[in-house]
Amino acid sequence: MSAPMTRDLLDQLQGQPLADIGNQLGLSPTQAQGAVSAALPLLLGALGRNASQPQGAEALFGALQRDHAGLDIGSVLGSVLGGGGQGGSILDHVLGGRQQNAAQGLGAATGLGQGQASSLLQMLAPLVMAYLAKRMFAGNGGGGLAGSPQQLGDVLGQERQTIAQQGGIGGSLMGAVLDRDGDGDTDFSDLIGLAGSFLGGGRR
Repeated sequence: MSAPMTRDLLDQLQGQPLADIGNQLGLSPTQAQGAVSAALPLLLGALGRNASQPQGAEALFGALQRDHAGLDIGSVLGSVLGGGGQGGSILDHVLGGRQQNAAQGLGAATGLGQGQASSLLQMLAPLVMAYLAKRMFAGNGGGGLAGSPQQLGDVLGQERQTIAQQGGIGGSLMGAVLDRDGDGDTDFSDLIGLAGSFLGGGRR
């Protein structure tokens, strides 16, 4: 149902990590699950968009090697929950001027307040980078997936394409935030109706 890396990272966050994120933001388990499920495709899709250009792929490849390689997701989460992790700085690079639109869209899609949505994105950004570095350069069996910026761009491009093709909340949010020109006309009205399922109004 989710793109491969998105699903893998979400699986790794199940249980206590997701509970800790929800507690930090004052969310129920259902809200936390829904919000993280919506936010991860947005962040990975944004990385794929950035890495679609050679200079973007080179910058991301260098940042992953320099700042995120070898980090354990559990340790990064502990740092994030303690107020570290430099999520804001990472979002500056990942989303740039789209940060406010991203928080607004995530809030519209999940029923979170914009402050909660912004905090969640800042919490998840370091986790996504640590996960991506592990997948690209180590990958539990060794060898990794990316030996060059071009390969990194190809892997992330495929992830972004899969997210878009699968649609759903993640694909819709990614499209609403990233596939616009940043002219202030982004319309999230089609996402608002989806919020009910995360607020207990949908399936139980």
